[in-house]
Amino acid sequence: MAGGAWAPVRFVLLALFALVIFVEEWGWRPLAALLGRISRWPPIARLEALIRRAPRHLALALFLVPALLLVPVKVGALWMIQQGQAMAGVAIIVAAKVLGTALVGRLFVLVESQLMTFAWFVRCAAWWRATRDRVGHVLRQSLVWRGARLLRRTWRQSLRRLAAYIR
Repeated sequence: MAGGAWAPVRFVLLALFALVIFVEEWGWRPLAALLGRISRWPPIARLEALIRRAPRHLALALFLVPALLLVPVKVGALWMIQQGQAMAGVAIIVAAKVLGTALVGRLFVLVESQLMTFAWFVRCAAWWRATRDRVGHVLRQSLVWRGARLLRRTWRQSLRRLAAYIR
C-alpha cells in the first residue's frame, strides 16, 4: 500500500486481531472448560469418546463444520441489523460467537491430536500462535490495555473491600 494509506488499514487490522485475541484468550479456554464440565454427563461423555477416536478426516470435518455453519447465522444477523433490528442482530451475533467459541474450543481439545496429523494444519496452527503472541505482546504493551488492567484490578479490590465490609 502507498505511504499514508497503510496506517489506517494497519490500525483496523490490529483492532480486529485484538478482538480475536480477546475472544480466544478470555473466551475459548473458559467456555471449552465449561463444556468439559458438562461432558461429565454420561451421554455427552460417550459422544466425546467417539469424537476423540474419530479418524483424522472426520475429526477435521467435526472441527470445521460447526464454525462454517455459524457463518450464515452471522450474515443473517447482519441483515437484521441492516433492516433496523439492531438489538436482535447484535444479540444473535454475540450468542453465535459465544456458543461457537465454546463448541469449536471443546472440539479442538477433543480432536487436536488428529488435526496435528495434517502438515498444513500444523503450519496454520504455528502461524496462528506466533501471530497471536506477537500481536498480543504489542497489545499488552499498549496504554489502553494497561489502563484496562489497572481499572480491573482497582474494581476487584473495591469489590473485595465491599464484601469484607458487608460480612
